[in-house]
Amino acid sequence: MNIYFVCTGNTCRSPMAEAILKSKNIEGLQVKSAGIYALEGGEISENANAVLEQNQIQFEHVTAQVKKEDIEWADLILTMTLAHKNMILHTFPNGQNKTFTLKEFVAPYSSKDVSDPFGGDIYTYKQTFLELKKLIDELQLKITGGRTNNEK
Repeated sequence: MNIYFVCTGNTCRSPMAEAILKSKNIEGLQVKSAGIYALEGGEISENANAVLEQNQIQFEHVTAQVKKEDIEWADLILTMTLAHKNMILHTFPNGQNKTFTLKEFVAPYSSKDVSDPFGGDIYTYKQTFLELKKLIDELQLKITGGRTNNEK
């Protein structure tokens, strides 16, 4: 399965989501992230990287803009906000049946947006990391049918 996380600049939320999911080492799962308005070749934000390191998640990241070939590659496109989802669907109508906000996919009863830590202090990034970790844990259960890494 190929999962594509999308946010605005690909410096905070989508790379943290990508890093968290990749750290679970789920067999057969490929993960990428991008931003709708990302600058190609940039770095993950300093605070996002610091929070990942504090949680023992090693992650190399280069920012990327959403690309048609990645939309086609993805089996599941998970955006950080409803606005991101709407932009994807407007620009790439072929993503219609596989594009959801992360929250609507795993927690449909909640609000649709993941909080944006951009410009915030380390505490703000920690809060977003915790929000994403909880959502990614739910995502893992959903895509693996409830199995963890240790169960086959």
